[in-house]
Amino acid sequence: MTGAVVPAIRIQREDFDVAAEIAGLTKGRADIGAVVTFSGLCRDEQGALSALELEHYPGMAEAEIGRIAAEATERWPLQGLTVIHRHGKIVPGENIVLVVAASSHRQAAFEAANFLMDYLKSRAPFWKKEHRADGTEGGWVEAKEADDRAADRWKKQSE
Repeated sequence: MTGAVVPAIRIQREDFDVAAEIAGLTKGRADIGAVVTFSGLCRDEQGALSALELEHYPGMAEAEIGRIAAEATERWPLQGLTVIHRHGKIVPGENIVLVVAASSHRQAAFEAANFLMDYLKSRAPFWKKEHRADGTEGGWVEAKEADDRAADRWKKQSE
């Protein structure tokens, strides 16, 4: 079934329900033996952050995430894949991103979810701006070098 899965990709302002997303992906499925989820939340950076604002180019972000999700379905034998990324102003404690990878076996689900999150953290076309708790506007957040190194481990030998 490798490559036959059509990933569900959503970029949205609204929050999402992690349990509902898992249930929607697995309902009536007896071929799924493992579901790995990653949900990323906005943190307050030790009280310094009041919100994180995420911007994207509609259409481009979906296409890029769809491209990397399709690569995940080619690399690992997945039975389902959902990627949701929010945009807009998100306050500490709220969801930002969700990856749900389903497979017959846990290793493929873990690796696919890890691969997608490494990409989303380092290369997805989102711009993040900090809003400080003291009322000032923070700067645009750059990808961290550690995130870039994590994503580099997935490069194919031919690249």
